[in-house]
Amino acid sequence: MSSHSLKNTPDRWQWTAARPAGISGWLGYAGLALAIVWVLHWSAEGAQMSWGELAGGMPQIGDFLSRSVPPDWSILPRLWAPALETIQIAVWGTLLSVLLALPLSFVAASNLHGWHWLRRITRQFLNVVRSINELILALVFVSAVGLGPFPGVLALALHGMGMLAKFFAEAIEEIDEGPLQALRSAGATQLQIIAFGVVPQVITAWIAVVLYRFEVNLRSATVLGMVGAGGLGFELVSSLKLFRYQETATCIIVITVMVIAADMVSNWLRSRIQQGARH
Repeated sequence: MSSHSLKNTPDRWQWTAARPAGISGWLGYAGLALAIVWVLHWSAEGAQMSWGELAGGMPQIGDFLSRSVPPDWSILPRLWAPALETIQIAVWGTLLSVLLALPLSFVAASNLHGWHWLRRITRQFLNVVRSINELILALVFVSAVGLGPFPGVLALALHGMGMLAKFFAEAIEEIDEGPLQALRSAGATQLQIIAFGVVPQVITAWIAVVLYRFEVNLRSATVLGMVGAGGLGFELVSSLKLFRYQETATCIIVITVMVIAADMVSNWLRSRIQQGARH
């Protein structure tokens, strides 16, 4: 390739920030790089990261894996009911979180009303809900309603409400304002604006987020059983406590198959929805 063609070739590598201007600019970038290195070193010390300890613990990991092989397939009939219970927890946790998140997302969106104080309060409430882990919520609900799958449903619903309402509100804020202004000019009510101006523009993104949330809830539901909230997690913890590692391996395999199947179905549904939206 000639030098002339190289000069005419557009630069394929673009800076994502302003180019340094002079020595002071380069010194600023160098200082930023040093600050990042210091933060990483400081956080590694706080996290007590020790690759030597990990290497020293590899024999224990190998011992655990050797005791888990081969998996105990004889307990599979016993795992069907907890596996179905895990799916049921994820389904209802997702459904309730959607029902709770929808009205809150309309309030949290900044382009649907002028009550800024109400929007701020709603946003902060959603931040508080999202900051509480599902396990903590499950422990609270277990103490309130007792052991079983229902506390898991409530925990997933409450935490998912905070996550979904945030995503729903952000999707609403990114829509085209043209249809909304046209509806307002025609004298449409707020409910009509939402039904005919907002929902048609965000429904595809909402469905994709809900499907992803169901995948997350399915994974979380397997963990909530560890605190008595039903599902496969209870069987997993019970086998670990009894040192039945072959049963533990079987539980892990069943959970993995469930998650992979949910991911495949979710990806297929998302692709179909996106194809329908393009047409």
